[in-house]
This record gives sequence, C-alpha cells and structure tokens, in this order.
Amino acid sequence: MMNIVYQSTRGGESGVTSSQAILKGLACDGGLFMPNRIPKLDISMKELAGKTYQETAYEVMKLFLTDFTREELKACIDGAYDGKFDTEAIAPLAKADGAFYLELFHGSTIAFKDMALSILPYLMTTAARKNHLDKEIVILTATSGDTGKAAMAGFADVKGTRIIVFYPKNGVSRIQELQMVTQKGDNTGVVAIHGNFDDAQTGVKRIFADKELAREMEEKGFVFSSANSINIGRLVPQIVYYVYAYGQLLHSGEIADGEKINVTVPTGNFGNILAAYFAKEMGVPIGRLICASNDNKVLYDFFRTGVYDRKRDFLLTISPSMDILISSNLERLIYLSTGCDPERTAGLMADLAERGEYTVTEEMKERMADFLGGFATQEEDKAAIRQVYKDTGYVMDTHTGVASAVYQKYKKDTGDETKTVIASTASPYKFARSVMEAVGDSRLPEDEFAVIDLLNQVSAMKIPGAVEEVRTAPVRHDRECDAEGMKETVRDILGLNVI
Repeated sequence: MMNIVYQSTRGGESGVTSSQAILKGLACDGGLFMPNRIPKLDISMKELAGKTYQETAYEVMKLFLTDFTREELKACIDGAYDGKFDTEAIAPLAKADGAFYLELFHGSTIAFKDMALSILPYLMTTAARKNHLDKEIVILTATSGDTGKAAMAGFADVKGTRIIVFYPKNGVSRIQELQMVTQKGDNTGVVAIHGNFDDAQTGVKRIFADKELAREMEEKGFVFSSANSINIGRLVPQIVYYVYAYGQLLHSGEIADGEKINVTVPTGNFGNILAAYFAKEMGVPIGRLICASNDNKVLYDFFRTGVYDRKRDFLLTISPSMDILISSNLERLIYLSTGCDPERTAGLMADLAERGEYTVTEEMKERMADFLGGFATQEEDKAAIRQVYKDTGYVMDTHTGVASAVYQKYKKDTGDETKTVIASTASPYKFARSVMEAVGDSRLPEDEFAVIDLLNQVSAMKIPGAVEEVRTAPVRHDRECDAEGMKETVRDILGLNVI
C-alpha cells in the first residue's frame, strides 16, 4: 500500500509526511494539511464490531499516519486511551429518545476534545523524535471552551513542549474557565482575551503566519505547532469514534451489517462532523451528516444557500463552544468540493478574509450533498434537554441539546427514520447552570458548585473528578490582553522580550 502524504489546501506545501504535518500544525501558506487521498478501511465492519476502542483506533489511524511504525502508533494509542477515561468502552453509546448518544465526554476534562487531545501529545513527541527536531515545541491554541483545557491536560509537563491557550473572557462557562485557569504544569500558559473566539482564532493564525516572529523563535530554540482541529493530528483520531460507534451498533444487534446510519453533530469549528465525513469516505455506511448549529447559524445558512457569510452579529449562547462565525475546518471540505484545487480554495479563503464572505458553485454544492444544516434556538435547546430528561431520565449538556433538537426537527420534516448517532460532546456538569435551568429549576443559587450539587441530585450521575478537582483548586493563571496584544503576550510568556 502506498504511503499517504499531505498537502496544503492552498497549494504552498506538498509531499509532507504525516509526522511532519502533525509537527507543523498549519501549512506555511496558512492552509490546512489534507491527505492526498482518503484511504478505505482494509477490515470489514463485521470484524470491527468485536474490537476494542484501542484496536479500532489502530485500524483507522495506521491508514493515515503511514510513516509511524506499528510499534510507535500502538504505543501512542495505549498511552492515550487508558485509565484516564472513566469507562472501559472509552466512547459508549446511550440509547435515549429514539437515538443513540455517542458519549465523548468520559476523558479527563469531560468533553469530546479529550478523544483526540489525549493522543496528540504522544503523536507529536513521537513525530519530533522521528524528524530529529531539536527545538522546543510551542503549542499555540485558541479555544471556545473545551480545546484549551483538554490540550493543556495532555501537554502539561510533557518534556520538550510548552502550551499557550487563548480563550474569550466572558465567552465560556464558569466551569470551563476554572478548568483552564487552575491548570497545573510549569509549561502551561492561559490568557483571557477581550474579544470573542473568532478574535482569538484569527489572532493565533496571524501569529503562525508571522515570518519575523518565526525567525526570532527559531533563534531562541522554539517552533510553533497547534492543538486546534486545524492540526491533522487532531482530526484523524476523531474519525475513530464514528467507526467504533458503527461497530458497537453492529455488535449489539441494533443494526444489520451494511445498514446505513445518520450522524448528527453539534458543530462550531466543523472538525467533529468532518471526521464523520472521513469515516463515511473510508467505507462506514453513513447516510446523512446533519450539521447542528446554535443561534450563530453561519453553517446552517451556508449549507442552505451556498454563501458563507461571517458578517453578522456574534451571539453569546448557552452552548458557548459553538459560538463561532469562522469555521476553520470547513476549508478542508471546500478543498474537497473543488476537486482538490488549491488555487480555487485559496481564492475563496482570501474572499473570506478580505470581504467576509464567499460563494460556492452548484457543482461544489453537489459534492457536499451528504451534509444537511439545521439549527436550534436557545429555547429549542432547553426544550430538547427538558423533554429527553422528562421522557427518559437522560441528561445532556447544552451542545448535545442543540443536536438533539435539530435531529428531532429533521425527523419531523423529512420522515426519515434512519437510525441516528448523535455526538454527545460534553458532560452536563460542564454547563450545570444552563442544564438545571433547562430541566425546569429557575431558582438556582449563585454559587456554581451548589448548582452542580443540585444537578447531581436530579440526575443521579456521579460528579466527575474533573469538576471536583476545580472546586478548591487555586487559580494559577490570570493573564488578560486585547486581541491586538496576543503576539506580545506570547513573546512575553516565552521570554523573548528579555534582553
């Protein structure tokens, strides 16, 4: 089998190995790395049905990370998916209200980002050894709430790395913020920016593209990389859980071999649902990919009209990890829809940067026909959480609630009864106040942990260790800056300003 190599969606780099792509994070031209082809699974669904999560991960990841040896890849997988997950299944399925909830929040930071960020440090340090990298890797990341903590938890005190995370002040839940600002590790840095997630993400991309800063970093022995889903080392591990979910359904007899399923994903930066599309292209029998948006419905509008328009008000909602107007990973789908034409992709991305919008052709829309956009308002989100809890006792967070509401609307509008997997992206404890308000308790105490204790009484779900540990943890990070000051803040954290 020929090795997979990677190229930039904008044409500036090609022939890059998977380990090099993981180390770089972002291509030198600002594009995202894509494999030169999406490989097909070389194992049947029946064979996958009896495999563990770790075994499934190897079967998927070996096809994309072809310059990693079997021993290297298995060591990364075994190191990542171990006792830090609170269930042996790693990503179990819960059946509720006529759908299958793929629970991706059983890792150390109780959000789906753990699924990829538990393994990324292993992949990155292995890649550094393979490529004889003698510089300290600086992970630079913007977060809308979950990536930051999961990345810091993964990279904390990992030799040869540092990590700096920017998050929007007042744009994440209190538990999300506490998880970040109490993070241990001598190599971790957390900064609240005065702006929204798009400001943070744009600022990080500008820093990556700053050639002068890159030269200065190199002289001081540093090199940038990313833990955002723009890094192919984040995207590939996310494909695994969709393959695994199908195997679980087959193993339990919920579906027949070859039977198609639909997948519904609460979507902000587009990486999670793109991973489901990759799973489909690899041979998993997936029908519709239902892209669920909140009130910041830029993706819903895009799939409906073919126009991506970020020129709109940015709304803060009860599903803050989806409060995004620039969905970075969509660039990978745009690239595929052009027939892998880097010039056309670069042109559309330039339009987005310069004019705030771009329009795709009918041919490109046809190539994206597997995707269907839907959105749910905050009231519909709360109603879905309340209804599923009332009918089944199952409690979900505010992002999964968006997906549940969109799925129910889709089923009502289309009559499509295809069995559906809903990506459940966070523990309800991460957004306890909004969840408690949704299930019908409007008289809540001000103290966040008192609300968590109430949720514990209502749901009978054990309070995760990730929440208990921040209850009394000291704040270790209190930096703040304006979006324009992000570069200087990075320089300050790394000691580049010291003469």
